[in-house]
Amino acid sequence: MVEMALRDVVRRSLALVAERGLPGAHHFYITFRTDRPDVLIPTRLRQQYPKEMTIVVQHQFWGLEVDRDTLRITLSFNNQQERLVIPFTALTAFADPSCKFGLQFEARSGAASELPAERNLPAPARAGVPAAAPAPAAPADAKGAEVVTLDAFRKK
Repeated sequence: MVEMALRDVVRRSLALVAERGLPGAHHFYITFRTDRPDVLIPTRLRQQYPKEMTIVVQHQFWGLEVDRDTLRITLSFNNQQERLVIPFTALTAFADPSCKFGLQFEARSGAASELPAERNLPAPARAGVPAAAPAPAAPADAKGAEVVTLDAFRKK
């Protein structure tokens, strides 16, 4: 229950950013599992980061959409915009270094038995939740993105 509530903190924070933009010097580091079948990212990024990837939400992001289960965002990787679709259950870490705030979540590989019970609710309880749009295909010749480690922001 606690982990689901903390993921909701991330969801609400991103929903506010989608609505109002990032305030001041705030920026987010979001780490997620790439090996889950419900994470939609370009094939080249999945090949470069087969288990986990960290993205930075700061200056160059577009089309941030947040619903109950999923984060959708377009980011620039080597000057090429790519659409990412990330379920909140795939998150392993969230940090806002400008206010020294961070959360870590239990890593999940994405097997159905590992998903929270909330994912198995009957259809009426999930009514109105839009389906995830497929990510656009990435060109084969594009280069990968830089992944930032969160170690620099952890208290020692």
